[in-house]
Amino acid sequence: MPDIASVKSALTRQRIETPSWAYGNSGTRFKVFAQRGVPRTPQEKLDDAAKVHEFTGVAPTVALHIPWDKVEDYTALAKHAEDRGVRLGTINSNTFQDDDYRLGSICHPHAAVRRKAVDHLLECVDIMDATGSKDLKLWFADGTNYPGQDDVRSRQDRLAEGLSEVYERLGEGQRMLLEYKLFEPAFYTTDVPDWGTAYAHCLKLGEKAQVVVDTGHHAPGTNIEFIVATLLREGKLGGFDFNSRFYADDDLMVGAADPFQLFRIMYEVVRGGGFTTEVAFMLDQCHNIEAKIPAIIRSVMNVQEATAKALLVDRAALGEAQASGDVLGANAVLMDAYNTDVRPLLREVREESGLDPEPMAAYRRSGWAERIVAERVGGEQAGWGA
Repeated sequence: MPDIASVKSALTRQRIETPSWAYGNSGTRFKVFAQRGVPRTPQEKLDDAAKVHEFTGVAPTVALHIPWDKVEDYTALAKHAEDRGVRLGTINSNTFQDDDYRLGSICHPHAAVRRKAVDHLLECVDIMDATGSKDLKLWFADGTNYPGQDDVRSRQDRLAEGLSEVYERLGEGQRMLLEYKLFEPAFYTTDVPDWGTAYAHCLKLGEKAQVVVDTGHHAPGTNIEFIVATLLREGKLGGFDFNSRFYADDDLMVGAADPFQLFRIMYEVVRGGGFTTEVAFMLDQCHNIEAKIPAIIRSVMNVQEATAKALLVDRAALGEAQASGDVLGANAVLMDAYNTDVRPLLREVREESGLDPEPMAAYRRSGWAERIVAERVGGEQAGWGA
């Protein structure tokens, strides 16, 4: 059986990045339901993120989205984060909310639009320099809706050209993380639709380019843990965007739809040596009807619980069963770990780290929810416009 002390040690080292946009108003393309106390500025998003870290102890960085989190002075924004006990993390680009990008951004048929998109990505690298971020995360809504609309191969050539220019701009210790998505908003072809396409581009670019696995970006029934295992084996897994979906990319709380899948993914991470700072664990979620901060705390806890179960897999017993062809025995080893109630273990880990053993209850007692409702009056709430 795994040594409990080593399991606890691993859990204290885990880091889960929260996204700035999850603290703002969000919804579907039909409606955004505003909530009281939602941040009005990037600084207030960081204030909320600091509360998540205060009560979980494992969420010390906050991902930014440009231009949603654009400010005049990024050094000052980094100082604001530091003063509250967190740091600025991954810089996410936005090439999908401009009228010029109707036919694509970096893959657009017109050179002027491609130039605009690439310049934005280069601006994001400048922001990385100012904030000390090591990761630039790229997701493109590029694609086509109808056969014949554009040349599929030419769009891949444009993609490769744009990525190459941005890659060459990366500094020492900086990475490009390329995300893929099965569909939406392009319904005939998507220019980065799967891990194979992302992997092929990253392989050609070089060591600084790696693949991001968004757990909601796959067809139903896709074996995501196989993708994770393969990318780890090839040294190309850069990180995760954790969320859940029932139909398409719902961006629900991670572990809400299929906690067993999350466990299986985390086991492959542990098995493949991906439980390191080189694999970024980030939430990418929109909390449309539930309270923002408690939902993010719960999401962090869900990742922790899946990780704890993955660390408890008796790998020696599993290896023996696999080597002997004991199908049911091997499956039972995994199921034993998955069925373990790890909440008492995590409570111990938090107490030993000087944290409240129950993050959700601690947040409720803190009075932060009531304070932000009272103080954040007026101004323009941050959020997704729909």
